Amino acid sequence: MDPMFWSSETDSFRRFTPESLTAIEQRIAEKKKQQDKVKGKNKDQEVEEDKLTPQLDLKTCKTLPSLYGDLPAELIGEPLEDIDPYYSDHKTFMVINKQRTIFRFTATPALCIFDPFSRIRKTAIKILVN
Repeated sequence: MDPMFWSSETDSFRRFTPESLTAIEQRIAEKKKQQDKVKGKNKDQEVEEDKLTPQLDLKTCKTLPSLYGDLPAELIGEPLEDIDPYYSDHKTFMVINKQRTIFRFTATPALCIFDPFSRIRKTAIKILVN
């Protein structure tokens, strides 16, 4: 396909919300149930799993490839759901700055006080990435 016909805007970026965190927690619970089921069935046998690895072009502190399109201006510096499939069952979110650099943060409470949606933590992240 000719790059001239590709859209520069993309809808693959979604804000990280409490619903996103709930979905991640559900995926983690489902994965744990599946692992427990496999361990219970095959105590003697070794089961080979499909292990995902992080995509090299989406590593932390790297520039977001142009393949993913332009980031809408209102999402710059905002917590986003991670687009790397490896992190689909990890409690993480990503933030992309104006230079398209990827930053990844944990969605667990910071200092055991600030959840990922608190104003103080969002402000600190904005300062950090800019």
